[in-house]
Amino acid sequence: MEDKALAISDKKIAALVTDGFEQVELTGPVGALRQAGAHVTIVSPKDGQIQGMNHDEKGDSFTPDRQLSATKPEEFDALLLPGGVANPDYLRVNKDAVAFVGHFAKSGKPIAAICHGPWTLIEAGAVKGRKVTSWPSLRTDLTNAGATWVDQEVVQDGALITSRKPDDIPAFSEAFIGLLKACSGPDRRAG
Repeated sequence: MEDKALAISDKKIAALVTDGFEQVELTGPVGALRQAGAHVTIVSPKDGQIQGMNHDEKGDSFTPDRQLSATKPEEFDALLLPGGVANPDYLRVNKDAVAFVGHFAKSGKPIAAICHGPWTLIEAGAVKGRKVTSWPSLRTDLTNAGATWVDQEVVQDGALITSRKPDDIPAFSEAFIGLLKACSGPDRRAG
């Protein structure tokens, strides 16, 4: 059996976040991806530290690895979109963040979004005709954007993986790693 770390050791993942992200929805998947051998870069449109949240309480502050303005989506094989209420709300009104997400959607590169993360996917035109899940309050937004919303722990529709909440992180991370493993090789895309 092939070692999971070896299968995705060549993968470069961008985690796009800004203030108000649900801390565990960044740290959990990033930790799992790194343990599996992927290279994860935390990217933010904000200069300086960003504020994590533990539900409605402030969590830790993080310093992103790169600023969005100095980052090209072509450098990455896949995208992680953590949730939190404020984080995707800020990202979906930032034209550069929406364009960054749109690159992954248009090119068929893997995208994993959890909780409120799919809000940004709506702005990038990445959910129409797709089967997705999210935090329940996004159901109407996603349905209105043309998605089929379901209440499941993890939903994979081609190269798009979505989950509902922090409790889903282990299954979400496993599904994302599995998708990256399936996409390993010279310029393979999921779809």
